Amino acid sequence: MKRILISAAVVATSTLLLAGCAAGGTASSDCTTINNEIRDVSNGAQNTLVSTAESADIQSNLEGYSERIVALEDGASDAVKTALGALDDALGSAAEFAATLPDGEDAERDGDAIAGQQSAIADAADAAKAACTTE
Repeated sequence: MKRILISAAVVATSTLLLAGCAAGGTASSDCTTINNEIRDVSNGAQNTLVSTAESADIQSNLEGYSERIVALEDGASDAVKTALGALDDALGSAAEFAATLPDGEDAERDGDAIAGQQSAIADAADAAKAACTTE
């Protein structure tokens, strides 16, 4: 009997949770989701730039991060969309930059140029998070 009650409680809770998600969350929860994704993308992109991977792999990863940011624009306010667009532009610039990175064991990559790309991504990510938080 106890097992049935627990199962019923889990089903009821899941149904309520699913109904809440389908109906749309609050702006606060939307911003939390968006900000978490922005943080993950920003950190991943910055780490990708300093990796020792081939330039084509770095470029591909950055383009993937860009796609994740574009997906966040659905249902976002105009201010957030604009800020996400700026982050997407920074990721696009970094992907173009990555295509110019030398490959090979002896290749020397310009640390200052990489740091500049990382900084542009971090600044755009901070602005996007701020745009969502101030709504």
